Amino acid sequence: MTAKTSFRGSFTALVTPFKNGSVDEKAFRGLVDWQIAEGTKGLVPVGTTGESPTLSHEEHHHVVEWCIDQARGRVPVVAGAGSNSTKEAIDLARHAQQAGADAVLVVTPYYNKPTQEGLYQHFKAINDAIGIPIIIYNIPPRSVIDMSVETMKRLAELPNIAGVKDATANVVRVSQQRAAIGPDFNQLSGEDATALGFMAHGGHGCISVSSNVAPRLCAEFQDSCLKGDYANALKLQDKLMPLHTALFIETNPAPAKYALSLIGKCAETVRLPMVPVAEKTRAAVREAMVHAGLIN
Repeated sequence: MTAKTSFRGSFTALVTPFKNGSVDEKAFRGLVDWQIAEGTKGLVPVGTTGESPTLSHEEHHHVVEWCIDQARGRVPVVAGAGSNSTKEAIDLARHAQQAGADAVLVVTPYYNKPTQEGLYQHFKAINDAIGIPIIIYNIPPRSVIDMSVETMKRLAELPNIAGVKDATANVVRVSQQRAAIGPDFNQLSGEDATALGFMAHGGHGCISVSSNVAPRLCAEFQDSCLKGDYANALKLQDKLMPLHTALFIETNPAPAKYALSLIGKCAETVRLPMVPVAEKTRAAVREAMVHAGLIN
């Protein structure tokens, strides 16, 4: 039995709202409902954008459980289960499976800098420990290592390795991975600004930061790409591009949380070592939101 996925369209890499030092369950559940109502096709809690490095294991578990409970099967939930410790990643992945997640998102181990063989063995160990699909999260800017196409091809032969969230910002990689692994390997962009090119190269969707703030526009953008209507996708890209840029002026998710605070979805609170964004960034975020028609 192989666990594969056919995820399509706009998936949101959800922020984790905080209140009085704790995770804000009410705000988080509200975000889930709003995202689904706006057309988001899937939810990805406790990834990079969800500030997973500063959540306790108990908090991490709760956020995954709340997301699955609140989504009620309306859209798939791909639970963040990454760690630079293979044992810890296995524990998080097992919990996600028990909680009812549709798949897990597992980042390439950061800080340790494993070799390609180390990457293979890390993902193989997680593959062997669970029975739900695994999406490889390849994000060299954060993890300092880049999984090669060759390693990804080796991993794709395992029963539970279903696809990739590609945050390399290299659209050529999509075509290379299609050539090596085939069109059924589920390729999702992890980088909003280049998602247009990613889709044109044969991608299937995007795990988006911007869709926290502009879920409907991001969903429409992805729908246009999937229909092959790149003229309309380009119009939406022009509308969204300042937002894609502004949300990364400072480290994600601080700008996204500030943007969400402007539309009353959650507080802008982040956990150290993350800090709230500077005034200059605030101005750029507000301007980008006006440009996208999200605020007046």
